[in-house]
Amino acid sequence: MKILVPVKRVIDYNVKPRVKADGTGVDLANVKMSMNPFDEIAVEEAIRLKEKGAATEIVAVSIGPAKAQETLRTALAMGADRAILVETDDEVEPLAVAKILKAIADEEQPGLVILGKQSISDDSNQTGQMLAALMGRPQGTFANTVEVDGDSVTVKREVDGGLQTVKLALPAIVTTDLRLNEPRYASLPNIMKAKQKPLATKTAADYGVDLTPRLKTLKVAEPPVRQAGEKVADVAALVEKVKALGIA
Repeated sequence: MKILVPVKRVIDYNVKPRVKADGTGVDLANVKMSMNPFDEIAVEEAIRLKEKGAATEIVAVSIGPAKAQETLRTALAMGADRAILVETDDEVEPLAVAKILKAIADEEQPGLVILGKQSISDDSNQTGQMLAALMGRPQGTFANTVEVDGDSVTVKREVDGGLQTVKLALPAIVTTDLRLNEPRYASLPNIMKAKQKPLATKTAADYGVDLTPRLKTLKVAEPPVRQAGEKVADVAALVEKVKALGIA
């Protein structure tokens, strides 16, 4: 079975994003970029499935600028077999991403598409669901556990009430949650080997996808500063404070 793993280049999760002075977006100048953490988990899960013998090939895909090759090389160093970069400098919305991934999946015919449930750059949490709808495939979102058995995959989903277990017929779409696994670090030898692995470069036009945005960002602003807390002497004082604030 072939596994397709989309990965996104985002601001490193350790970096505090800065808003541009004109409020048009997030400032990406001279900022450390890395693989989206949820996608890193997806790559790790694909590798583990291959190590168990459930998969034979892992194909990493990224849609973004030329520098996204670095993100794909990270996936290759972790254990992916080859990569595809759909190069564009435009901001690509989730629906356009899903359409490109569908076109790639139609060519590659993967038994499983594993991707992060959302990117930490826009938190849309839409691409996996849209891809499943476009392909007419079953989906298991917010995966906590993934087990492939023959022509089906069992996914334990993280839901508000706990864990929900679903069984999906392959081919299927799975989106990963944080507690699915702990991604491995790429070793230096594997980083060197990754430079020799095939990485194809494509464009959205190659897949017949129009990247014209359907949404317009009106304004981006810093979140409000959290107000300082206040200590009270006892429960009675707390109740009075709450009443004064009109909460109760």
